[in-house]
Amino acid sequence: MQKSRLLNIGFGNFVVASRVVSIVNPSSSPMRRLREDAKGSGRLIDATQGRKTRSIIVTDSNHVILSAIQAETIAQRFGAEEEDHDK
Repeated sequence: MQKSRLLNIGFGNFVVASRVVSIVNPSSSPMRRLREDAKGSGRLIDATQGRKTRSIIVTDSNHVILSAIQAETIAQRFGAEEEDHDK
């Protein structure tokens, strides 16, 4: 059985790394629409712990996860996770 790798998205919140499709900056209009559409259809997960949203993570199940950690930081963690997995 394959072990699932977890990606730290801040403040004690994790997602399964293999399920992540994209990590994006929330400031553009299309990302705001994506967030609102996900909220309306019950696919939005707010993991910001009440802080400002700094990145949006989209999963292969079409869930949208909000994080208070910068997209670049999460991407670095994701890259480090992939390197650890390759060893």
